[in-house]
Amino acid sequence: MTSSGYQVEAANDGAAGWEALRSRDYDLVITDNHMPKMTGLEMIEKLHFSRRNIPVIMATGILPMDAFARKPWLRPEATLQKPFTNRDLLEKISNVLDLYGENDDQNETLFPKFL
Repeated sequence: MTSSGYQVEAANDGAAGWEALRSRDYDLVITDNHMPKMTGLEMIEKLHFSRRNIPVIMATGILPMDAFARKPWLRPEATLQKPFTNRDLLEKISNVLDLYGENDDQNETLFPKFL
């Protein structure tokens, strides 16, 4: 991702990702829904209740539509259906950052290492 102009920080699991989010500012979070120690939905919920306005891209094999129906605020700004290509990922990143006015070469993105 750094070759595409994005600064990337990775986390080993959902809990480590959440700790990073609590201690630093990021322009975008890319998360898997099925992570060790904290799911992507749990991370989005924590972001919501902490009032952090950070866009989220969720990668998943199966969209949790029942959870989105019960709690609409869990819906990420974009989803990536697995499997996906680097091109798919970069397109989603660009689209989401464009919507948030954050698309420049200085972006920090939290990206799980296990994706």
